[in-house]
Amino acid sequence: MEHDPTQALLASWSGNADAWTRAVREGRIRSRRALTDGAVLQAIRRCSARRLLDVGCGEGWLCRALAGSGIELTGVDASPALVEAARNAGGADFRCLSYAELIEAPQAAGDGFDVIVCNFSLLDDRTPELLAALAQIATPDATLLIQTLHPLAVEPPYQDGWRLERFAGFDGADAWQPMPWYFRTLESWLNALSPTWRLQSLEEPRLPGAAAPASLLLSGRRVV
Repeated sequence: MEHDPTQALLASWSGNADAWTRAVREGRIRSRRALTDGAVLQAIRRCSARRLLDVGCGEGWLCRALAGSGIELTGVDASPALVEAARNAGGADFRCLSYAELIEAPQAAGDGFDVIVCNFSLLDDRTPELLAALAQIATPDATLLIQTLHPLAVEPPYQDGWRLERFAGFDGADAWQPMPWYFRTLESWLNALSPTWRLQSLEEPRLPGAAAPASLLLSGRRVV
């Protein structure tokens, strides 16, 4: 792993932008197709959202899935290539912003969001700072939805720290650039919400017959 995993993480998303866009749009990721995409969409629909921010929107699938629902949609991502792909497909206002930029100036993403979604997109070690920054552009009664890989679905050790994803289970894995990402325990995820968000619910979507849940889906309410 490179000395600065955050920069390597950003570089990997630029390097994998085309492959990721194809994988998502062609439904190549079984867990997403069978379970996790639907889980986050159901959670959003329970919120009666008016203004939604998709943090780490990638090529924009979530906003496209919600287009026409009457929700004002904004997506932000650090990868220029992915933001361009999202803009070309339409469905929302897409902005190219890194998490460091959001932490420094969250209003660059907009303001007054009553639902903020982080769907498999909290991958570095600054998540607590980012969530605190997002609270600044949320309405007083806003809902935060975080879906992430379930900690029990990851090989030991069970402790916070950087890991390396090599996309071994993806088609054409040799063409993918390895991606550093920051693993969190369940305790760490819950602590990351505090003090700006309060946990409202915790779900563990699971594929039939799977030994462990596929994802962890947290719902938080802004602390006023």
